[in-house]
Amino acid sequence: MNVLIAGATGFVGRALVLRLLRDGHRVTCHVRNLARARGLLGAEAALTTELAVDGQDVVVNLAGAPILTRWTTARRAEILDSRIGFTRKIVDAIAAAHKRPAALVCASAVGYYGDGADEELDEDAPAGRGFAADVTRAWEDEAARAAPLGPRVVVLRFGIVLGPDGGLMAAVTPSVRAGAGAALGSGKQWVPWVHLDDVVEVVAHAIADARYRGPINVVAPGAATNRQIIAAMGKVLGRPTFLRVPAFALRLALGEAAGPVLASEKVRPRRLRELGYRFHFGELDDAMRDLLAPERAPTIGPPDEVPQSAYLRERGARRLLRQTLLLDAPLDQVFTFFSDAENLSLLTPRGMGFDLKSPTPIEMRVGTTVDYTLRVGFLPVRWRTTIEKWDPGRSFVDSQTFGPYRSWWHEHHFRAMGRRTVMEDRVYYSVPFGPLGSIVDRLFVARTLRRIFEYRAAAVRLRFGQIVEAPPPDVARA
Repeated sequence: MNVLIAGATGFVGRALVLRLLRDGHRVTCHVRNLARARGLLGAEAALTTELAVDGQDVVVNLAGAPILTRWTTARRAEILDSRIGFTRKIVDAIAAAHKRPAALVCASAVGYYGDGADEELDEDAPAGRGFAADVTRAWEDEAARAAPLGPRVVVLRFGIVLGPDGGLMAAVTPSVRAGAGAALGSGKQWVPWVHLDDVVEVVAHAIADARYRGPINVVAPGAATNRQIIAAMGKVLGRPTFLRVPAFALRLALGEAAGPVLASEKVRPRRLRELGYRFHFGELDDAMRDLLAPERAPTIGPPDEVPQSAYLRERGARRLLRQTLLLDAPLDQVFTFFSDAENLSLLTPRGMGFDLKSPTPIEMRVGTTVDYTLRVGFLPVRWRTTIEKWDPGRSFVDSQTFGPYRSWWHEHHFRAMGRRTVMEDRVYYSVPFGPLGSIVDRLFVARTLRRIFEYRAAAVRLRFGQIVEAPPPDVARA
């Protein structure tokens, strides 16, 4: 299908692009800044600054400014315009289209219900009160205007999305890792959560399955309180979570916007159950293990041996990062994706600000150089990599010729295993500054690399399907 996505550069949007490409959809992303968007969305999606709904089979609207910030007058106006105003533009564009889309899939939120205390809330529950509930109700009403024009309208009421590169996890995980995980308010309020993989899977179903229509709660069946969510994170990370942020402190910091944070919403996914949807992560502990202690995590340690190359003879390599994945996709598809430098953006956490500087398209061969910048903390870091070896369909090697490492030699190996593909990364690296560099590596670099490659594996899972158990290293080694 031809699918137009608005809000594609956000937390959920980038994951959805990967998921829809797996199904073979022709994805077009409506963006405001073409250069910035290309640096976030890779090479496979088309980009446009126009609301080009004419000829699209489905329009997916994920656009919306963050709502959990202090609601100043200006912020309220931005929230309203990014949801209600922008959805109105989409519906008006559908009305003017010569060939109208068959479906409009529009994001919404469980904030529609307001504070429901301990009451179970399904799609038939009435709208709540307050600014967040009023905005959400008006947002859904605006999307519903498309129904008389012909498209099937699906309104997805998202819960709190748990994923590796944004949302609650990005905000809370650092404090939990530091042993300062804290419940908000009493911690007894119900929090309707959902794993990012299930979010994009539901959107994929809503695009393809005509039974999906009207409001649908996109929340996991395993209900949990705020305290239980923080405790589950602490359990996986082995950190205490006995602290609490008092409600008055949240109100001082956020003002009226603290209301949704402290609200209790025991939402259940009745419609998804009726539709037969099977959750990948229906229970909180399973979701937290996948996000914080994934089986796909790389290993890092001293190398047993170092490849023979002039680069490594000159610079050395004290550490080896290794990750082996078995992907449920044929070799030609996997190699084509990974050998396109533009797709590095989709494999890099959004917070690192990946920005490709080399002109595109990039012809990959021995000697090709690729320039880009990354953000480490608040600092942009220039990086230049050179292709040292290029064996299409089997392997390639890139080395850092300018950047933060003393040495960086990244081997990418691919091998067909039936209709699946074994992919192995071996990164031989050294941190500068001698003995001090070893300390920096243990305290910061190795930990950061693990998280980057964990994110990379999660992105690969979305793009190519479920990662099945990796083969033994001797099978994976090329």
